[in-house]
Amino acid sequence: MAEYSPTKADAEKYDSALFDEDDLVMISALQHYLFCPRQCALIHIEQQWRENQLTAEGRILHERVHTSGRESRRVLRVEYDVPIRSLQLGVTGRADIIEFHLEEDGSWLPLPVEYKRGRPKKDDTDRAQLCAQAICLEEMLACTISEGALYYGKQRRRSVVVFDAPLREKTAQIAAEVHALLAEGKTPPPHYAERCESCSFLPLCLPKVVIRNQVGKYLRKMVEA
Repeated sequence: MAEYSPTKADAEKYDSALFDEDDLVMISALQHYLFCPRQCALIHIEQQWRENQLTAEGRILHERVHTSGRESRRVLRVEYDVPIRSLQLGVTGRADIIEFHLEEDGSWLPLPVEYKRGRPKKDDTDRAQLCAQAICLEEMLACTISEGALYYGKQRRRSVVVFDAPLREKTAQIAAEVHALLAEGKTPPPHYAERCESCSFLPLCLPKVVIRNQVGKYLRKMVEA
């Protein structure tokens, strides 16, 4: 069974103009969508949430970061749990950490830092989320941000993310597809993949069971025809 994918026309409707404040979606929805459109719909359309050990560890890590207060040094200022939004992408959320680095001209250049519990992923799930944060900051502060960082708890070190044109284009496309999905208001059918085994929604989604039932219904229909 093919995974859900909005049509090009559906996505383009949400990729051509500024959004109203009331129409913004959570930045986290982009990460959920990249991981699995069905998971994204379960969370952001059906308003469901299930937690497992992995999500609990991630939540605790973010809570620790968000309660760290602020830091200020001569050439570096650090803000935690910063509210951000972009009317261009139509997203809103809170950044874990924004570092402001003092430039030679006296300006402060922001650098977003997102904390993750695990290890760097092979896909753009985390990088697109961070890029969306950077686009929010560029829009809010009228600046250009060339890179950010992802801090992974398992490795205990940062991974630099360059906000190049391909990543920016992908982030904008994903944001448009998320808007199209949520506007449609329908939860996509399940599509089992290896990643399902680490998903906290596995007991609720039951992709293997649902797909098996759908195949059974299809075969019965063909036999009875």
